[in-house]
Amino acid sequence: MSQEQELGVLRQQIDQIDRQLHELLNNRARCAQQVAEVKEKYQGAQDAVFYRPEREAQVLRAVMERNPGPLDDKEVARLFREIMSVCLALEEPMKVAFLGPKGTFTQQAALKHFGHAAHSVPLNSLDQVFREVTAGNAHYGVVPIENSTEGVVNHTLDLFRQYDLQICGEVELPVHQHLLRKSGDDHALARIYAHAQAFAQCSSWLEQEYPEADRIEVASNEEAARRVASDVCGSAALASDMAADLHDLQLVARNVEDQQDSMARFLIIGDQDVGPSGDDLTSILISAHHEPGALYQLLEPFNRHRISLTRIETRSSRQGCLFYIDFEGHCNDDNVRPVLRELESASIELKLLGSYPRCVL
Repeated sequence: MSQEQELGVLRQQIDQIDRQLHELLNNRARCAQQVAEVKEKYQGAQDAVFYRPEREAQVLRAVMERNPGPLDDKEVARLFREIMSVCLALEEPMKVAFLGPKGTFTQQAALKHFGHAAHSVPLNSLDQVFREVTAGNAHYGVVPIENSTEGVVNHTLDLFRQYDLQICGEVELPVHQHLLRKSGDDHALARIYAHAQAFAQCSSWLEQEYPEADRIEVASNEEAARRVASDVCGSAALASDMAADLHDLQLVARNVEDQQDSMARFLIIGDQDVGPSGDDLTSILISAHHEPGALYQLLEPFNRHRISLTRIETRSSRQGCLFYIDFEGHCNDDNVRPVLRELESASIELKLLGSYPRCVL
């Protein structure tokens, strides 16, 4: 056989597989529609809950566990993430609020978690995200909680004290900053636009590569990209590849952050309790008296019940000390329930922010 003949046979096999995939995708979509009908039948059209974070986490984990290759586990899971997003949109179009503007890492987190079939809406402040979800104008919100260079986002913690919303999930993103310029702009680089955090994340690289360029802080990296797109020649921006696509800019240098393993973490907020998924985290806020041994009294039950903490933050408050704690497990687990009871009796106030699946992708 010639090359073209062999390729022709393989292409026919691919076409046949594509037809099978197409049929299976539509079968899955029809099944998703039937799920919606059953939920509305038993829960009512107004009260039916279509998005189940624990169920989606279980499905994605199962996809990765049974994947034999040659496709990478996470790449296959991302494909299924988009399939589930499209099917969920048939049950109920999902509206997700995020801290804008478009083209930011927060929007990337929203798309990574909910898929591209969800309707993501940029808002101007964290307060607006919490208000829109509380009012029911958005099904869920995506807010930043920490990054590896700047630490925890304190304003997000403050808003959890003001609003009675639940954490329904988490998203982790690698933070990659790129140097963006207009296509064809070969002038000497005179100005670099970026958010203050981006400048901090790339300071050593900038000192080495462009020590003479003016650094102009703007409200977001998306705004930095927008400035470059409309600016005269000789300017650049530190921003994401999404911002580059949004404003048709060229990536001059990739991954220019000083710390190559930088990560950012985001939380999904909503008004529903999330059931156990088998691999969960729980977040709480505790207000305690400012006295010797206060922190030890709060942490000792975790040690006794063999529960691992993943984060603890301390803030001062009028009443004493405020602790934000993430730990492994679900609030309904047998070893977690007694710990929460002990903490409630030993503190001024205990607020359960939510139990939710550990991020899969």
